[in-house]
Amino acid sequence: MKIRYLVFALIVFSIASIFIGVTSLSPLDLFRLTDEQVQIILVSRLPRLLSIIIAGASMSISGLIMQQLSRNKFVSPTTAGTMDSARFGILVAMLLFTSASPFQKMLVAFIFALLGTFIFMKILEKIKFKDTIFIPLVGLMFGNIINSIATFFAYKHDLIQNMASWLLGDFSMILKGRFELMYISIPLVIIAFIFANKFTIAGMGEDFAKNLGLNYRQVVNIGLTIVALITASVVLTVGMIPFLGLIIPNIVTIYQGDHLRNSLTHTALLGAVFVLFCDIIGRVVIFPYEIPISLTVGVIGSGIFIYLLMRRRTYGL
Repeated sequence: MKIRYLVFALIVFSIASIFIGVTSLSPLDLFRLTDEQVQIILVSRLPRLLSIIIAGASMSISGLIMQQLSRNKFVSPTTAGTMDSARFGILVAMLLFTSASPFQKMLVAFIFALLGTFIFMKILEKIKFKDTIFIPLVGLMFGNIINSIATFFAYKHDLIQNMASWLLGDFSMILKGRFELMYISIPLVIIAFIFANKFTIAGMGEDFAKNLGLNYRQVVNIGLTIVALITASVVLTVGMIPFLGLIIPNIVTIYQGDHLRNSLTHTALLGAVFVLFCDIIGRVVIFPYEIPISLTVGVIGSGIFIYLLMRRRTYGL
């Protein structure tokens, strides 16, 4: 799949996203916009579009980095406990710092996400039987343990509804002034491009990387920090988006190969296009009501995930 096709799809879906909504708005209206329509575009439609593109691209790249560093195609922030840890961090911030700003909550969520991801990577180092499917199952169990602890404290302090809102990824509440925290992901994606070759070498194993003169531990720490920061910002702003960091890197790997630098641009574009497509479906299926993005991505993503499992031998997972 050539980049120009992905760019074209991104432009088409972006235009469609701007003009789909409860308030009637068509391309012809651009030549005679009312004050109300201008406000709808600037306050709601454009912020929503930007948040979708940033979330789709950054979470897909996070999944690609995790798969490269763990050397497992079925590892992602969803299946490694990273998202569950970030959610737990937000809960802790609400309990201990009741007047914390969104940025402060994100810092706490980042610390927990980073800690949870490091623990998962340490678990991987201790496991001798590293089957392709076994590793993400360990991650899911680890994430469920964290989720259970978080749910216990949420019930105890009557915050279970807040927990449910982070579990349900949703772009419908994105407005101007409520999504700017996601801009943090942009420089992190740039850093991922800068370290792409080093991530590729680190993915070949610690001994191999050290023989090539690479500071393996430092590169891994940088990669996990990028993943944790992106995950924390997305979970705090949008909520959890399942399967995204899992299926998009796998699809790109099928036709682009395992070299990270060659795959990053494709992964970012395909992730943004996929989330935009799922968001548009969620907005038109039961119009004028809306299906949360976590549901549409979950349904479509689970089907793709099953397909990837069934053809794993074909492309050498």
